[in-house]
Amino acid sequence: MADVRFVDVTKEFPGGTVAVDHLTLDVADGEFVILVGPSGCGKTTALRIVAGLEKPTSGRISIGGRVMNPVSPRDRDIAMVFQNYALYPHMTVYRNLAFGLREHHTPKHETDRRVRRVSAMLGLDDLLKRRPAQLSGGQRQRVAMGRALVREPKVFLLDEPLSNLDAKLRVQMRAELKRIHQAVGVTTIHVTHDQIEAMTLGDRVAVLCAGRLQQLGTPQDVYERPVNLFVAAFIGSPSMNLLRAGSSQGRLTAGGLALELGGFPEGELVVGLRPEALHLSNGLDSQPSIELEVDVVEPLGNETLVHGQVRAQAAAVGIDDEDVSTPVGAPSRLTGRPGDRAVITARLGAGDRPSPGERITLSVNPRDVHVFDPHTGLALGREGP
Repeated sequence: MADVRFVDVTKEFPGGTVAVDHLTLDVADGEFVILVGPSGCGKTTALRIVAGLEKPTSGRISIGGRVMNPVSPRDRDIAMVFQNYALYPHMTVYRNLAFGLREHHTPKHETDRRVRRVSAMLGLDDLLKRRPAQLSGGQRQRVAMGRALVREPKVFLLDEPLSNLDAKLRVQMRAELKRIHQAVGVTTIHVTHDQIEAMTLGDRVAVLCAGRLQQLGTPQDVYERPVNLFVAAFIGSPSMNLLRAGSSQGRLTAGGLALELGGFPEGELVVGLRPEALHLSNGLDSQPSIELEVDVVEPLGNETLVHGQVRAQAAAVGIDDEDVSTPVGAPSRLTGRPGDRAVITARLGAGDRPSPGERITLSVNPRDVHVFDPHTGLALGREGP
């Protein structure tokens, strides 16, 4: 095992496209780090740089303290699992698992020992004589992971390995990935755009946008304390509700929502409210509230998502391929046209099922409110005591 270090790594493709922009990131020995972000943010390119499949334009990549820039992919002692499994269709499961070891001239008895050990770990013992066409999607993915694990690499690279699986299999394979990492402890970098994978699998999450690292921290820290508007809008499903607000004399006002929150600079701000921070008001509490006109109700069994309109101005942040927010430290671009009605989402209890067209009152605890500077996009803390 070994640590992985990106030191001011930049990758610029012909034509001027910058896929990775001055990325500095340390992955500790044995750590499981998730690279997450929208399509085109540079996460797969960063992974391919570690693997040696892409050469950085500038900067340095090291594994176990050894600079890898001039080292060929086959000599980096890494193993990679791809989105499309990349199994050899004419080979049995056993031969697929053993292929990499045979290419490296591993002795036959050692190859068999490793294949049998990984096969038992992944529950593949009954499938060793089958070919990929005879396997389900989940079984193929386990074989792809096993082929990487038998190498006993220093670093394990996963490029969206679960994206081709159905919802039930993804849940099963997430648990399998976590169990495998706990068992073998290999340094792992996992690329995904899936919110749930990012939050449930990693020791730490690195959020990327436009090739730049936006935030690095534990999943809970990134969720609870987003450093800017992009992270706030991207992490969480459904995403955070963002409303334009004004601050004056210790009060934040976002349309029909008034918050007694002192310590913030006066003027224009952005208020963020996670859907789970909103709850039906019982009329007895003294918490700030806002009236919502219900448009759509989504009963999900254990909870209910309610989408509707409130009297406020929306402050949306573009996170699509062609409209990504500006990285940390630069002016942020808010999208959405000014108006007196904003669409927001609330996550309510399973028994809370208002009807479309109904008006309900939602309350929020001021401690659950996030505040951002609309010009820089950065999260704001309260000033003074």
